[in-house]
Formats: sequence, C-alpha cells, structure tokens
Amino acid sequence: MTNPDGATARDAAPALHCLVTGATGYIGGRLVPELLDAGHRVRCLARTPEKLRDHVWAGRAEVVRGDVTDAGSVGDAMRGIDVAYYLVHSLGTGSGFERTDREAARIFAEQAHAAGVGRIVYLGGLAPVGVPERNLSPHLRSRTEVGHILLDARVPTTVLRAAVIIGSGSASFEMLRYLTERLPVMVTPSWVRSRIQPIAVRDVLRYLVGSARMPADVSRAFDIGGPDVLTYLDMMHTYAAVAGLRRRLIVPVPVLTPTLSSHWVGLVTPVPASIARPLAESLRHEVVCDEHDIARYVPDAPGQPLGFKEALTLALRRIQDAQVTTRWSSASVPGAPSDPLPTDPDWAGGSLYTDHRELTVDVGPEALWRVVEGIGGDNGWYSFPLAWAVRGWLDRLVGGVGLRRGRRDAGRLRVGDSLDFWRVEEIERGRLLRLRAEMRLPGLAWLEMRVERDEPGRTRYRQRAVFHPRGLLGHAYWWSVAPFHAAVFGGMARNIAKAATKDTRAPVPGV
Repeated sequence: MTNPDGATARDAAPALHCLVTGATGYIGGRLVPELLDAGHRVRCLARTPEKLRDHVWAGRAEVVRGDVTDAGSVGDAMRGIDVAYYLVHSLGTGSGFERTDREAARIFAEQAHAAGVGRIVYLGGLAPVGVPERNLSPHLRSRTEVGHILLDARVPTTVLRAAVIIGSGSASFEMLRYLTERLPVMVTPSWVRSRIQPIAVRDVLRYLVGSARMPADVSRAFDIGGPDVLTYLDMMHTYAAVAGLRRRLIVPVPVLTPTLSSHWVGLVTPVPASIARPLAESLRHEVVCDEHDIARYVPDAPGQPLGFKEALTLALRRIQDAQVTTRWSSASVPGAPSDPLPTDPDWAGGSLYTDHRELTVDVGPEALWRVVEGIGGDNGWYSFPLAWAVRGWLDRLVGGVGLRRGRRDAGRLRVGDSLDFWRVEEIERGRLLRLRAEMRLPGLAWLEMRVERDEPGRTRYRQRAVFHPRGLLGHAYWWSVAPFHAAVFGGMARNIAKAATKDTRAPVPGV
C-alpha cells in the first residue's frame, strides 16, 4: 500500500473495525485509506457526510452522520467498533473552544466504554517538558487536557503527541513554505530560535495505524517526532535549500507577540490568523520529544522516522505533481455557514437576491467545463482581478480566510474542497459546480455555474450568484455591491466563455 504522504503496512492479524472521527480533516482524510489498505474495516463519523463522497476511498468505507458533541450519534457510531480514533480539535474556533473540547472528549470516552470499544487512539500536541500546563497556550493546554480525559477513560488509550507535522498541505508546512518563499529578508519573532522536533506526516500515519494493535495493558501517552531537532530558523534555511531558493536573511526580534505574529503570518501566508496564532503560540517553548517508547509497539524500519529534509522533499514533490490528498483547509472554517443552497425563493421567509448570467459558447461542453472546474487559485476568477483581491484582503483584515487558500488540485475539484474563500458544496462533473461562500458576510452566499446543451445543440453557460441577507446590514451590503455586479459577474461569464473557446485539448472522458 502506498499513500502520497503515508506509510505502508499490512498485518496478518484479523481485521479490526475502526471508527475515524475528523475524516474530513487533514490527518483523518489520510488515515482512512491507510487503515483500509492495512486490511481494516472503517466507519467515519462526519457532520457532513457529503464532503467525503468524492474521495477515492469513499466506496470502501462506511460513513455515518453525527457530531462528537452529540452523545446519541457517537454511541450509534461506536457499535461494533474495536478501535476509535479521536482526530478532532478546535484549532481556530474562537472563544469557548476549551469547554467544547472538554465536553466532546468526555462524551467520546463514555460512549467508547459503553460500547465495549477495545482502544481509543488520539493525536494531540507535544507539550514542552517542565512547563506547567497553566503556562501553555490555550490550544495546546486544551489538547493536553483532552489527552488526560481520554487516558482517564475506562478504555485502553493511546495518546500520540506530535509537534510540527510536515507534509504536503499541512498548516505547519504551508506556514513554513510561504514565509520562506515570499520573504527573502524577514524580521521574525523570537520563537524562530526555539528548538522543535518536526515529524513527517507519513510517520504520524504509520504510528496511528500501528497503535490499533497495541496490547490491551498499554494505556499511555507517547511522544512522536522525527530524528532531527532544529530551530524554526534552521527549518526555514533548510526549506530554502531544498526548494532551490537563495539563503534567506532572517532577523529575530523580541517585540512580536503571538497576536502580532499571527497577523504577520496571516498576511504573508494562506494560513489565516485564527489558525496561525495557536501554531505560533505552540512554538514559544521548545517542543522536543522526551522519549521514543512508541518504537516498542510500532517498530521503526531502517530510514524511519523520516528526516526533516526528506520530509520536505516529499512534500514539495507531491505539490509539484498535484498529488495533495488533503490540506489544512480540508476541514470546514469554524462559524462558516453550512446551509445548502435554498431551492425555495421564499426560503426561511426572507429575501433571496440573485444575479443571473447566461451565454451561448461556441465550443463543446467539455472545453467549457474544463474552465469552470479549473476556476480559482492560480487561474483566478476571470473578472476584475483588483476587485477580487481587495475583497480577499478585506476578508483577511476581519479574520476571514481570504483568497490565498487556493485549491488542493489545479484541475479537479471534489465536494468539500476549499477554493479560495469558497467551499465546493456540489459538483456534477461536466454539468454543475456550486460554491458556498466562507468569507465574512452579513448573510449567506453561493455561486453556481452550469454547463448545458440547449435544444438546437448549442453549449450554454449559466451562472447564478445567490445571497440571503441577514438583517438590515445584509440588505445594505447587497445593494452597496450591486453596482459592481455587471463588471464582476458579467465579466466573469464573458471571460469564462472566452477562455473556453481557446481550449483546444481533447474532450474529457465521461463528460
């Protein structure tokens, strides 16, 4: 079995029935195929099962709807389970996250015991040695508390504690990558001199899969890390060398607080400040493994765990080959709307504002669809680039995701993918792409693009923007931007059609 950033493992022992929470996230989305290829049966618990529909492994795993804060759905999902993976956390969710994490962990532990689950496996954060928990960053303190709650459960538990995870698409890797690539000269916070023990995502997955078969009398936490201990400064210099960049000039200064650091990271990288802050806070102290006892139960083969330089090389290769299976943005943005596009014009008893555009395009539908599915990211939005850029910057300034999330794959989308400040809500390949807005708005917004054939057999492009205002501010917002719709949405429709007429490639199979 081979996964782009994953481990290879197969055991002759009987297959286990595994429950994976967080399967729509970065680690969970990669763990599921690892478990399947190791011969295990997998059930995924997801708030929005539709997001897993287009994954290559979707037909091999069972997906059930539920939430870790809902005891009933967790209990139902635990039935017949041997090993339960707890891979959810509240990175970037704002105030109240510690209480939510605490309650969810207690529910998970209680329901696992009630269902007779044989083992819980949790991936947490590596805490600095000798630092009291009260002095840890709120997010690291919460993840440590979750580990304690699960270990106190009446179920054997494995807690894996990792520092910085290096793999294509991880938030830590994206932060390192964009800081180094975009800033040949940079003034940095003092935490760039903290010692860190990073670990490759393939080793994290290997330890997660291997933990399923730990002896029943083992219930404890394990530090996991790669063979290299470096400062963040070393990591940036190493990245520059591996990526073929000139050596960076980096000047650490003591005045950048975690809050200022997170805004600085948010401006330079695609990682928003809400996620950058807990990442930066976790680097204030040295995070180095105190032991490597995991190797007693999940043995390391020669060359394992992977070194930092090798992990970087693999991650960059996956990006260059467009084989990034999951990204840090795979999980939904906390607080972002999840309501599907309403079909009733009088939905919820309120107004729906719409902007319709329709054009006949003198090409086959496959050429038009290629442009539609390739929208966003490096290809842009085919109209008024300055307006899109300004909207993205404004979103970042108020704590939103902005435009720089880009896309996971340059040519192919799937339900649940993040796409700049949109999320793919529905895709019918060759026919329909529907995006739901995740930028900060006084209402809910969707953008829908359709490729159709009319009765004479001509290719038609239909585009619809939909906005459901929230209160008076929502109505004011729509009317304030309405004068720009002709340039933004009208220009988009015309330029998409124009780009399609220049596409001379072969038809897309199945479209």
